[in-house]
This record gives sequence, structure tokens and C-alpha cells, in this order.
Amino acid sequence: MAKKKFQEILDRLPALLSQAGSCVPALLSNLVLIGEIPSPTFGEERRVRFISDRFAENGLVSGSVDEKGNAVAVLPGGRGDRSILLVAHADTGAPANVDHTILIEPGQVTGPGVANNSLGVAVLAALPHFLEEMDVALDANLIFLAASRNLARGNLEGLRFFLQNNSQPVDAGICIQGTQLGHLSIQSLAMMRGEITCTVPEEYNWTRFQATGAIRTINEVINRINEIPLPNKPRSNIAFGSINGGSGFHRVARHAVLRFEVRSEDDAMIRKIVRQIRDICEDVSSQKESRIDLDVFAERKAGGIPFAHPLSRRARKILEILEVPPRVSPSTSEIFAFIERGIPALSLGISTGESLAFPDERVDVPPMAAGMAQLAALLLAIDGGFCDEHP
Repeated sequence: MAKKKFQEILDRLPALLSQAGSCVPALLSNLVLIGEIPSPTFGEERRVRFISDRFAENGLVSGSVDEKGNAVAVLPGGRGDRSILLVAHADTGAPANVDHTILIEPGQVTGPGVANNSLGVAVLAALPHFLEEMDVALDANLIFLAASRNLARGNLEGLRFFLQNNSQPVDAGICIQGTQLGHLSIQSLAMMRGEITCTVPEEYNWTRFQATGAIRTINEVINRINEIPLPNKPRSNIAFGSINGGSGFHRVARHAVLRFEVRSEDDAMIRKIVRQIRDICEDVSSQKESRIDLDVFAERKAGGIPFAHPLSRRARKILEILEVPPRVSPSTSEIFAFIERGIPALSLGISTGESLAFPDERVDVPPMAAGMAQLAALLLAIDGGFCDEHP
């Protein structure tokens, strides 16, 4: 009987896709309005307030902005005995002082942060209206959360605060990302994110043999880190994100910062690599007479739902019917906050795009209808109990 009922959701997908297509112009309008409000991590206030107003305009109840700057609201379900949390992070990696003009061209939208994650937030803000247009009514409550303080040093602070303090139990979670459509994340990688700062003291003796500045010292740290043996199992890597330092051509740099991230499938391997990096920093610091500080400000543990979990299986099947190849891979996204609290959740993308984390970040318009149809169908599947893990 359950299989037949889920099949009814799959049979409905062509209609959902067509209805979602008619909603795309409204989605683009929301994307421009939201995307042109700068929202760097810890500076999301204006965008969050705008989204909170959008929630109210769409008839959501219990709307508020909490102590961590999250916009929260609820769409009551027909029975209200279960709750599904929909979350999209409100912050982007784009600084507030860059031009946030959003450019809509045939087939694409370009601008800072449009993919990560202005599109995801635009879907969240407009979803109550879209669900009404698509004739999707649920028995479960839908909790809408535009989460603040997610990226970089934010370390999922907004979402984690909400889950820790929310009085209404959450039965399942969906993390809405602007991209990539077809990518499903059901597990979190173990991760450590940090900065290595090198500071050369004012009294440094520049006449000593092999005297170097902060950038050369950071480069030596990088070379030493590159020598750390990384196993194939568990798969592990070290990504260097950025280096900043110095003030000009003719001045030796007294300060430099390296931003990096370590990822692994195993928690113990992360701890081992971090210990090795810490030892390297201390060793190079002692040799170079410079101060080298390691600041670890974000961590994740490995975990999540299995590949065969009903939530994962139903999501993959919905994508297959939409003729979107599903790609399941772990991430360090918001699902970690759900994993911490034992809540089944996944992360999904709404469209495709390019140049992520660059000023000309782009999302494609044609796939958006499939992305929204995917989301609506998955909500129906969760609401119908088809994504529950039974003993």
C-alpha cells in the first residue's frame, strides 16, 4: 500500500514540474530583492529582517528573529503532529563592500553570492506561496529557518542555536542550497577549519643569516604541511583556501595569514593531522624566531544517515523521475547540525551554476523548476511517512 501511495507522488511530478515552472518569475524577483542585500557572516541583519517580513507576507505564523539573528516562522500543517525543518543559510561569502547588483540575463542570473546561498534563501522565502500555487498541502508543520552565522567562523552557529533551543520537536530536516541540482548530501565529513597566523616581531634582526619575512615563513609551513602523509582510506585531504600578507613590493611582510581546511572520513584522522600541523607550527616558529599561531575555529564530526535510508532512497528516486542524475556525496554543510541531534536530514540543490565564491557567481534559470518540483515532492514524501526509518 505504501509503495502505491509513494508512486502517486512520483506520478504527480510532471504536474509539479509544470506548476513550478510558472513560479520561476516570482522566484527570480525574490532572488534579486534578496541577493542585492549584502549579507556577510555576522552581518546578516538587513537580509534576515527582509526575509522575516516575507514570511509574514506569506501568511506564516510565529514569525520572529531570534537571539542569534535567525528568521523563523511556521506554516501549520493539517494535523500538526510532526514538524519538518526547512533551512537555508542567510549569509554569503561576499563582503558587504562589493557591488551586489544582480544581473538577470537569458537563462542565467549573475552576482555575488547568488548560488551560495541567495537562491536557496529566495526559495525558502517564497516557498509558502509556491506550495499554494502547486496545490501542495501537508499534514506536518513546516518550520522555515533563514539561518545566520553559518559560513567560515560562523560555524553553523545560528542553526545549532535554533535546534538546541527550539521547543517543537523536529522529525526531519532539509537544507536548501542554491546549487548543485542533483547533489544530495546525507552525511557529514569530519572537518577542521582554521587559520595559521605568522607575525614577525618588531625587534626582529633582519641582518641575521637566512632572515625572512612572514610570507616566506608561511610558505615553509605550507611546504611542511604538504609533506604530511594522507591515507587513501579513510580518504583525507588538506585544502589551502587563501593567503594574505604584506603591504607592498619593497617591504618585507611582518604579518601573514593562511586559511585552510582539513577533511576526512574519520574523526581520529582529523585529530592526528591537526596534531601534526600544530607540531609543524611550533617547530617553524622556533626556527624562524617568529610567532606562529594556529586558531581552530570550526570542527565537524563524521556521521549522517545511510545511503539506503528511506529519506535518501526517496530523494534519489524523485530526481531520477525528473531525469536529473542523483549524486550522493558527503559534505560539511548544515546537515552536521542535524546529525548532532540525531535528526534525519539531507542537503539538496535547486539549480546549477558556476564561478562559486567569485563576484561573477552564476546560477542557471532553466533547472530551477526541476529544483522546486524536487523539493515539493520530497516534502510530500516526508509528510506521507515514506521517508521514515522503521525498525
